[in-house]
Formats: sequence, structure tokens, C-alpha cells
Amino acid sequence: MAGTVLVLGSYNQDHAWSADDLPAPGATRLGSYTSGPGGKGFNQAVAAARAGARTGFVTALGEDAAAATARALAAADGIVLHAEVHGSLPSGTAGIFVDAAGRNVIVVAPGANAALTPGFVAALDPAFAGADVFLAQLEVSPEAVHEGLRRARAANALAILNPAPANAFTTEALLRQADVLTPNETEFAALLQRHRGLACDADTLAAQDDAALHALCRELAPWATVVVTLGASGVFVSHPGEALRGDATGAYRLRPEAVHAVDTTGAGDAFSGALAAALAAGADAAFADAVRFANRFAALSTERRGAALAMPRRAEVEERFGPA
Repeated sequence: MAGTVLVLGSYNQDHAWSADDLPAPGATRLGSYTSGPGGKGFNQAVAAARAGARTGFVTALGEDAAAATARALAAADGIVLHAEVHGSLPSGTAGIFVDAAGRNVIVVAPGANAALTPGFVAALDPAFAGADVFLAQLEVSPEAVHEGLRRARAANALAILNPAPANAFTTEALLRQADVLTPNETEFAALLQRHRGLACDADTLAAQDDAALHALCRELAPWATVVVTLGASGVFVSHPGEALRGDATGAYRLRPEAVHAVDTTGAGDAFSGALAAALAAGADAAFADAVRFANRFAALSTERRGAALAMPRRAEVEERFGPA
């Protein structure tokens, strides 16, 4: 796989606790603890790099041990790091709690991530000029994300927005800068409510038929391809009008891959990063081929604990599921 992906987003130092069950409010559980790299942006950059893309990563860091770790890990995976340094702020952190079924709850403290400036992004024109695909999320300042999406489209790169987390601030103008949106069920429902005033139950979204899901996607973003990740129910793709991106149909669903999930932390990031890498490599290929590869990549990531370091490599995905 080749092609170049530029990712803009967060780096967090993850602090993860595992227990048999997630604690209820006021309850205490005994479990185990690990710490490692994460943040939606860094997870997706590692996923893109390990999926085979030449990868750049735009982020903001403090001047602390976590920042040193970020630099070392980016170099280890061949990721070109573009970091705006905010010495008065800590690098981002996240508290992650995972149960025996692999389900998780996460609290993120943005730190330097929230201070990433549009001006820093605007100064990276050479990086944008060399990108086939640009990918962003919403754990950094929305102004920086907007600037990144705008510059990506101006440079004729495919602009992908993973609108996560679900409670992140979004505007119609921000969403309209994206060619492709990759929400999960909760994020999709939140966007529908916020931007269209439509109530949608995230827990039953996967049970809706394809026609109903397609209609909701077209209501949310009639200009964009919308890819809704549905966890254990697979993934749903909805294209706008006749812009099918090489696919035979405007809406379809891919089943989940059979894996033994132990930790779903970062699975959505694995999907978005691998999708970006596959699209960067295969401009003439069907969009469904890229989605299928991303679906497999994300599934395999759930068999390992952690976030960024749980991302598989392309060879591992092909060995498990066959060539993309």
C-alpha cells in the first residue's frame, strides 16, 4: 500500500484500568492498570502508517514526558510529526476503563490539544500539498480542524472528518468541509440531533433497514459520503446522489469480521486510519474495497489491549483475512 495521509488531531497519554465489570457510580472495582500512547489523532496516524501509508501527524504537545514519548513513538512508526509546542500546558491525557467484554468508557483531558492554532496549521502548506488524504477528528480546537479541512480541499486531497467524540462542538460550516464523515452510532445520533433536530436512538440504529439508514445519512450530510461504524454490527456506507466513488450502489452494509475482542478502545480510530490509508493508495479502486480493508483492520485491533500500540500491521491483516 502506498499514498500519503496527513492526520490532524490529538495526542494523549492513556491511563487504562481493566476490571471484570465497569463500576457503577459510587462503586469500586479491583482491576489492573497500564499506561500508553493514545489520542484519536495519534491512534489514527499510527493506524494509517501501519496500514502502509506515508503518514504525517499534526498535533499540539506540552513540554513533558508525554511529549517526549509522542516524538519517539512517531519516529518508530515512520510518522512525520508536526507539533505545536505549548510549554505552559500538559500534553493531553485520557482515563480509560475496560470491562471483561472489551467495552470501555473514556474521559479525556485535552491539555495542549485544545490550544492547537489555525495559524500553525496554515503554515503547513507543503504537508498539505503532498497529501492524498487528510483525516481529522474533534479532540483538538475546532478552528484548527476547520482550517485543516479547508486547506486539504484546496490542495485536492480527500478530506475525511471523524466527528468524535460525540459531544464535541461542530458547526454546519465545519461539516461541509468534509468529503467523507466516519461517525459511530452515538456520534451519528448526536449530529442528527444537533444539526437537523432529529431524534435517533443510537442503540437501535444498527437494527434499521438500509433504506432508512441511507435516508438518515442523506438528511445529515447530503454532500458527503457517510460511513457509520456500527460496532459488532459492522459498517454502513451511504453515498450522495450519483457520486458513488467507484461503488455499484449508493448504500450498503458490510458485516463485521469474526474476532475475539478483548478491548474495543481505539477500534473506531483503527477504522478511520486504515480507511484513509486504503483510499490514499487506491484512488481508482472501489470505495467498498477500502471500507472492507478498514473493517478488517479495526476488527483485528480489538484482539489486543490498548489504543495506538494495539494497531496491527497490514501484513498481519492480510495473513488473517487474506489480501484486501
